[in-house]
Amino acid sequence: MASKALSIKFDLNAWGEGAAEQFRGLNPKEPGQWPLLPKLAVSFAVALAAAALGWFFVLADVQSALQVERDREPVLKEDYRGKLAQAVNLPELRKQKSQVEEYVTQLEKQLPGKAEMDALLSDINQAGLGRGLQFELFRPGQVVVKDYYAELPISLRVSGRYHDIGAFAADVSNLSRIVTLHNLSVVAPTGKDAGTSLSMEATARTYRYLDVLEVAEQKKTAAKATAGAKK
Repeated sequence: MASKALSIKFDLNAWGEGAAEQFRGLNPKEPGQWPLLPKLAVSFAVALAAAALGWFFVLADVQSALQVERDREPVLKEDYRGKLAQAVNLPELRKQKSQVEEYVTQLEKQLPGKAEMDALLSDINQAGLGRGLQFELFRPGQVVVKDYYAELPISLRVSGRYHDIGAFAADVSNLSRIVTLHNLSVVAPTGKDAGTSLSMEATARTYRYLDVLEVAEQKKTAAKATAGAKK
């Protein structure tokens, strides 16, 4: 039995012509009647358009969020290293915190309360009189209330010898309560008042801590100011 080889030839031009023929005369109102090849082409185009829209409207936002998190990564790593160092040194940090609290407590003890301010003013006056100085002016000013303490400025003008004025300034700095001297000016009298005496003008500032009611009032005022700023 003789075998006969079958020769299969694929005519590309004929196939292309047949495919093109399927796209001719399509009725857009009846896509269900289209040949197979146009249906497949339209389905592929719709799928591609859906994928593109999905990328722009969904995946693009996700990609942006991902980039934001990637940008945060170095910051988070640095924060982690800092907290890790604190955790390793926690006992030493607690010791330092305790030392700072003790120091703050000591400073608070140097601040008089409201009831002790009169005694402190008397101590400043006695420090000057004890050095033989003549008070020409001793005028407490308006109390300035800060967050946790109040400041009282006192205008001073005293006259006396140079060394006595210096000793008075030292005595004020060594008072048990905190008193500071500001805008200090020492001048020598002229004319008929000229002599060995000098005149010193300064502003002494004393400080006192706020009581519980005053602290509460300060916090209330600060809260109102913050709320007003937000509006």
